[in-house]
Amino acid sequence: MRRVIAALGFCASLASTCGQADEGMWTYDNFPSAKVRETYGVDIDQAWLDQVRQSTVRLSGCTASFVSPDGLILTNHHCVSSCLAENSSKESSLLEDGFLAAGREQELRCSTQVADVLVSMEDITSQVAAATQGLDDVAANDARKRTLTALEKACEESSGLKCQAVTLYDGGQYFLYGYKRYTDVRLAFAPEAGIAAFGGDPDNFQFPRWCLDMSLLRAYEDGAPAKVDHHLKVNFEGPQAGEFVLVSGHPGSTDRLLTVSQLESLRSVDLPPSLLRGSELRGRYIQFAKDSEANQRISADPLFGLENGLKVRRKLLDALLDEDLMQEKREREASLRGDAAALASLEGLGDPWQDIAEANQRYADMANEYGFLEGGAGFSSRLFRYARALVRGAAERSKPDGERLREFTDTALPRLRQQMAAPVPVYPELETLTLSFSLERMREWLGPDHPVVRELLATDSPDTLASSLVNGSRLGDSAERLRLWEGGQEAIDASDDPMIRLARSLDERSRALRKRYEDDVEAVVDNAEERIARARFELYGTEVYPDATFTLRLNFGTVQGWQEGERSIEPFTRLEGAYARATGQAPFQIPDRWIAARDQLDLSTPFNLSTNNDIVGGNSGSPLLNARGEVVGVMFDGNIHSISGAYWFDTEKNRSVAVHPAIWREALDKVYGANALLEELDAR
Repeated sequence: MRRVIAALGFCASLASTCGQADEGMWTYDNFPSAKVRETYGVDIDQAWLDQVRQSTVRLSGCTASFVSPDGLILTNHHCVSSCLAENSSKESSLLEDGFLAAGREQELRCSTQVADVLVSMEDITSQVAAATQGLDDVAANDARKRTLTALEKACEESSGLKCQAVTLYDGGQYFLYGYKRYTDVRLAFAPEAGIAAFGGDPDNFQFPRWCLDMSLLRAYEDGAPAKVDHHLKVNFEGPQAGEFVLVSGHPGSTDRLLTVSQLESLRSVDLPPSLLRGSELRGRYIQFAKDSEANQRISADPLFGLENGLKVRRKLLDALLDEDLMQEKREREASLRGDAAALASLEGLGDPWQDIAEANQRYADMANEYGFLEGGAGFSSRLFRYARALVRGAAERSKPDGERLREFTDTALPRLRQQMAAPVPVYPELETLTLSFSLERMREWLGPDHPVVRELLATDSPDTLASSLVNGSRLGDSAERLRLWEGGQEAIDASDDPMIRLARSLDERSRALRKRYEDDVEAVVDNAEERIARARFELYGTEVYPDATFTLRLNFGTVQGWQEGERSIEPFTRLEGAYARATGQAPFQIPDRWIAARDQLDLSTPFNLSTNNDIVGGNSGSPLLNARGEVVGVMFDGNIHSISGAYWFDTEKNRSVAVHPAIWREALDKVYGANALLEELDAR
């Protein structure tokens, strides 16, 4: 059961509602080519779809695209921030300074990154349905997971691909996706954060914008740049106002098909406490950063992520507090329930909406404890996350594959080992800050008499406990993590690392809480959602798109601005606007390179642009394409109205924001002197 980003805008009256907007995150096997041809006169045929699909790349939490036959990958700057941080220190920050490899041999390894390309899709709905038929909710949940694990493993063994079971339409369909995976990904270019994220948090989710939020990676195989059969050409002229455009990418999560009770649960149970905790932690980060330049460097990336998340959650809560929109959802749900009840073919459906409402109430009773002990709110620390993965990994690997937690199946283990081996810097002072904060909140929210709180803080304060745990742990060393990983249960049992001891002490209680959640909430909701999906398919077929699940989608729209009150927002910004907006102080401080190059630059160069494409988080780095399949931008954000796109699509105001390719060329040529990369991008 997904508990984070939920949604609303399901087109219950398909013919009259969906046709009015270019909304929709369509899977590649069900793209509405006929509608696009009829409405726009553009032919998106199978050859076009195959070329773009095999040129689109999934990164960790983002999207990208191959833009040369030598494995060059275009994505956002903020999608490579972890790689920049990994290759930085307290004394020197690539986030601040940017990076340009002098040649391919100087490209920097991004040790936690992988790049996946979708090459196969198989419908496995019937296999999953057969495995769960006639079982109660709990037994069906277990059987479903065993079946998906077995299918993934068989796929990988037979194909050599990275295989992932994908749930669509909230359980209405199951697919097995096969990916070509690149595990050696290196950084070729990234601009300074001062221009990549110009405007910082004040400008985030706003427009007009002036952000060079683009970077270049490269995939390697056997130590050499990968030779890829499919890549996209860049059209540096970019699109015109009103031009038809498409976005190919991996939108992270929408829940436009959620029930009213699920939305109400998000509104009352999930979002408010998350906002409270995040807001306080933001203040601590800001104060920490003011203490020294070193503190500012090491906290810049996590603070950016936290501020982005806070703005998202705040606007999501605003959307759920809009009673007009909630009433519209209630009416649509009532219509769906009535139509389903009238169909004889759906006899025996029961009342899945009521089943979900009752499960939500059970979740509300346990959400606080679950969030702190199993969800991570109580132990906010990279070192603790390593420790929990090591402790659970050792225990789970001793079980048959189908009986393990899904994150420790055989198909998941290579990725876990890669993360354990990655030489990511761990800063004790930052770890202590976040861990002590989360322990304070756990004591406050669970109460001092909660068994875990009492056990951990009987003689310690959150500050002293966090300090002893962080400073006593050796898990910041990748060699020590690998030793424990390879040593299995024996090594874990023998370890005296304080983080390992903490993870061991919590595991039984946390596992029991997770099992209760899976049986009492997840199993019931998954079963109920499958029944609702059956009703939708019976009534509407696949004329609607599934919710986003960080799987490959294609959507279409046009380049356009919008009306904000009495103001008309134009769809393009130009370079001159960045200099006009600059104040000389962060976050509106233009980097020195750009000040020095100003007289050589064409200030009329298009910088950012807006479209009405339907995207959400996860689409960051997605290529913006014209009808010929050429790259005419890279998506990096949306306007403030786009945040509620997690729940419904606002045709009038929901806009996506991209970096115009003309500014890449201007920057690579005249600011950074990246001639080799520019030639590689410009090759036809």
